[in-house]
Amino acid sequence: MDTVTLARAFFGTSLAFHIIFATLGIGISAMIFLSELVYLLKRDAHYGLMAKRWTKSVAILLGVAIPSGTIVAVQLSLLWPGFMKIVGQVISVPFQVEIFAFFLEALALSIYVYAADRLPPAFRVVAVFLVALGATASAVLITSANTWMNTPAGFSIKPDGTITNVDPWKAFFNPSFFGSAYHVVVSALMTGAFVVVSVAAYRLLKARQEEERRVHHKALALSLAVSFAMSFLTALSGHGSAQNLHHYSPEKLAAAEGLFETQRYAPLAVGGYVDYEQKKIRYGVEIPYMLSVLAGDRFDTEVKGLDDFPRETWPPAYTHTLFNVMVGLGMLLLAFAALGLLVYWKQRRKGKAVWPEWLLRCLVASGPLAMLGIEFGWIFSCSGRQPWTIYGIQTTAEAATKAENLGMLFILFTLVYLFLAVIVSVVMIHHFRRHPLALELNKFNQKLGANAHGQTH
Repeated sequence: MDTVTLARAFFGTSLAFHIIFATLGIGISAMIFLSELVYLLKRDAHYGLMAKRWTKSVAILLGVAIPSGTIVAVQLSLLWPGFMKIVGQVISVPFQVEIFAFFLEALALSIYVYAADRLPPAFRVVAVFLVALGATASAVLITSANTWMNTPAGFSIKPDGTITNVDPWKAFFNPSFFGSAYHVVVSALMTGAFVVVSVAAYRLLKARQEEERRVHHKALALSLAVSFAMSFLTALSGHGSAQNLHHYSPEKLAAAEGLFETQRYAPLAVGGYVDYEQKKIRYGVEIPYMLSVLAGDRFDTEVKGLDDFPRETWPPAYTHTLFNVMVGLGMLLLAFAALGLLVYWKQRRKGKAVWPEWLLRCLVASGPLAMLGIEFGWIFSCSGRQPWTIYGIQTTAEAATKAENLGMLFILFTLVYLFLAVIVSVVMIHHFRRHPLALELNKFNQKLGANAHGQTH
C-alpha cells in the first residue's frame, strides 16, 4: 500500500476502535440516568440496582476510551500534518473545549461510582446526568470538526495557502453541524439502549430465579422503549442528513445512490452495487422518484449526478454499499424495537411478563447490529468525502504524512487494539461472574430485612 492508503487505514482502524467506547459511553450513561430517574420516581429498587451494575460497565469502558481517544488525537498530528496545519488556525476550539467535557464526565463518574451509596437519590440523578452530559458534549465537539471537514466555513485561503478571515465560531457552527451532531447523539443513545436490550434478552434466556427475571424484564422493557424512540429519531435525522448532502456534498449523495445523470424524479436505488465503468447500478432495485423526495421532499427535485463532476473527485464506488448497509441496519433495528414493544404491550394486557424465546434470540443480536451500524455510518461519512480531507479545499494526499514505514506501526497498533478488546471482554465477564445479579439481590433483600427488623424494635 502507498503511504496515503496506509495512513487512512491506520487512522481509520484507530477511530473505528475508539468510536465503540465513545458511543457506548453516551448511550449507556443515558440509560443509567433514566434508570436512576425511574428509581427516584417509583422507588423501585430494581432500577437502582440496574443503574449500579450498568455503571460498572461504563467505568470499565471508560478505562479504554481514554487511551484510545488519546491515540486518535495524537495520530491526527502524526498522520495528517497538512490537515492539522489548517485545523490549528481555523477550528481548534472544539478540540480545546472537549478536554473540559471529558473532565466533567470523568469527575462526575468518579463521584457517582465511589459515593453513590452515600448520596440521596436526587443527587445520584444529578451526578449521572453530568456523566451523560460530559460524554455527549465530548462527542458533539468532535463532530463539529468532522462536519467542518464536510462543509468547511469560517476562513478564506489564498492561492499561496495562507489562511485569512478566520472566524472560529462560524467554523464551529458550520452548515452541517446541527444536523450531524443531532444524528450522532440520537444514534449513540439508540446504540446504548440496544446494547442493554441485547444483554437483558440474553439474561432472560438464561435466568431461572424469578426475581432475577423480573429485573431483566424491567431492563428490557425500559431499553426497548428508548431504543424504539431513538431509532425513529435516527431515521428522521438521517433524512435530514441526506438533504444536507444534496445541498453541500452532492457527489456523496450521487455516489450513495449510484446516480450518474442529473435528473428530476430521480429513483432511489436499493441493494446491488455501483459499476463505475458501465455507469449503472447492478442487481439493485429502483424505487421511482424516491431519491428526489429524499433530497428535497418533492417528486420533481433535481438531483445532481456524478457526470456533473470531474471523474477524479468521485467518491469510492463502495459508498453505495456502505449507505445501503447503514440504512438497512437502522430499519431492521427499528423493526426489532417495534416488535419487542408490541409483544410487551400484548403480554402486559394479559397480566403476564413472558417473552417468546424466538424474540429474545432476535433481540440478543440487536446490540452487535447497532454497533455495526455506527461503524458503517462513520466509514460512510469519511470515505464518502474522498478524495477530500477538507471538502473542495484539501485532498487526502495533500493532508497525509510523507513519512515511510507506516506498515509496521499499523500492524503493531492493530494488535494492541485486539489485545485491549480481549482484555475489556475478560474484565467485564470476570467482574459480573464474581458479582452475579443473584448475589446482589440477596444482599439487597438482607438489607431490607435488617431495616424492617430494626423498625419493629
